Amino acid sequence: MLVDRDIKAFIAADWSMVENDFVEQGFMGVHGHNTANPDHWRLAFPTLKDYADEWLDQAKNFQKESQAGAFEGDPMDAIFNATVLRDIEINGDKAIVHKKFDGRIPRTDGTSDRMLWQTVYYCANVDGRWKITGFTGYLPNPMGGERA
Repeated sequence: MLVDRDIKAFIAADWSMVENDFVEQGFMGVHGHNTANPDHWRLAFPTLKDYADEWLDQAKNFQKESQAGAFEGDPMDAIFNATVLRDIEINGDKAIVHKKFDGRIPRTDGTSDRMLWQTVYYCANVDGRWKITGFTGYLPNPMGGERA
């Protein structure tokens, strides 16, 4: 859900493809503002709807750029290649999942969009299916200090 379905839904700008991957009750998302200093992190998404609205805005903007021919090659491949989901800790019916991005999406003008951040997802097994209950995201990758 956190790689294949998420990327395909984002490219399609279709929240309905991922909406059932979340637990609405008690959901919260923290925006790390690309800093390792938690004093600057903010509760930007106190509800799932808040996050869904932002996710959809970002996806629609990306889709518009893709349809306008702003990217060279297949942006979906570039996002898949930049994505690493390796560290998953499961303890009973809860899990913490680390998703990292490190790559570039080439643009037709010779520049590229840099993907370099990470998100820590909090998940729960609900009726036999893993779902996202919240996250701390938009964090630097790697952590460990302020980036220049």
